[in-house]
Amino acid sequence: MRTILAFGDSNTWGLVPGSMPERRYPQDVRWTGVLQSLSPDLRIIEEGLCGRTTVFEDAFRPGRNGAAALPFILESQSPLDGAILMLGTNDCKSVYRSSAYTIGKGIERCLDELEKFLLPPQILLVSPIHLGEHVYLPSKDPEFDRRSVEVSRELREVYQRIAQRRGSAFVAASDFVQASEVDDEHMDEAGHYVFAKAVLEKMGTYAVLKK
Repeated sequence: MRTILAFGDSNTWGLVPGSMPERRYPQDVRWTGVLQSLSPDLRIIEEGLCGRTTVFEDAFRPGRNGAAALPFILESQSPLDGAILMLGTNDCKSVYRSSAYTIGKGIERCLDELEKFLLPPQILLVSPIHLGEHVYLPSKDPEFDRRSVEVSRELREVYQRIAQRRGSAFVAASDFVQASEVDDEHMDEAGHYVFAKAVLEKMGTYAVLKK
C-alpha cells in the first residue's frame, strides 16, 4: 500500500459549484475518492481546504497559507510515497494582485516543503482549471475580477516550466476539465471523475509508482 498526499484547495475539498453555504461532494464523487477507487493499491490522503493559497494569508479566513501549513501536515502524515499538489486558483483573487509569475514563486515555496520529505519525481504538480469568463459576477464569486481570469489561464505554462526545471511530474487540469457554468470556479461531478482518470494516468511517471 503506497500513501499519496493530495494537497489543494476547494477543488480538492470537493465543493459543490454554487452551493451557499458551501456543500461538499460525497467521498466517492470527489476526484480524490474516485482516484482511490480506481487504485486500490494506493491510500489517498485528502488535504483540501477552501480558500487555500500557495503563500498568501487571507485576512478573513486564517490558516489558508499552503506553504505555511505543509510542514505540519507532512510531519503528521509521514512517511509518504508521493504527493499531488494543486493550488493557485485562490492566488488569482483581486485582493492579492498577483501575476502568474508571482503565483509560480508561491508554488515553488510549496514544492520546497514537499521536497524535504519527497524526491521531485514523487511529486505531481497540477496547474488548476481555468476560471470561467464570468466568475467575478456578484452571483458567483466577486473576490475575483477580469484580470483573475487572465492570470488563471497563464498558470499552465508557468507551472509546466517549474516542473520541468525541478524534475517533478506535471499535468494541467485545464487540459481535461473546465469550471462548472454554475459558478465558473469549481469542477462538477463529471469533472471530478475525468480529472481523477487524468491524474491516475499521469501518476505512472512517479518514480516510486512505476510498476
